[in-house]
Amino acid sequence: MAVADDVNFFGPITVRPLGGIKNICIGAGTFLNTKNRFGCPKQKITIGNNCQIGPRVSFETVNHELVYCEQKERKDIVLPITIKDEVWIGYGAIILPGVTVGKGSVIASGTVVTKDVPPMVVIGGIPAKFIKSLE
Repeated sequence: MAVADDVNFFGPITVRPLGGIKNICIGAGTFLNTKNRFGCPKQKITIGNNCQIGPRVSFETVNHELVYCEQKERKDIVLPITIKDEVWIGYGAIILPGVTVGKGSVIASGTVVTKDVPPMVVIGGIPAKFIKSLE
């Protein structure tokens, strides 16, 4: 786990699996509230500088294909997550594999983020939709 000196955590946090802790990088000035979850067994979760992460936010780098095949079961989809600087993620949001959240964006509470988020916007909903620009 690469964490800047001035990161603030209000624990506990969950890292799945425990060995995935090596795949987490958190930048300077970032704050993480209680009960955040990091699902990162094989890919990185990178959170930039000066971010605010609300309680019960989940970062999940693993998903599964929709179609079940008896010989292979459901194939894993494993992709990194990148949160750029100055992002605010509200209570209970879920960030799914392969997502990049642009600098300065706000993710509303309870949002499920399935696609990249441009810089300086507010998004919300299930799945996430554009709400407004912050510029």
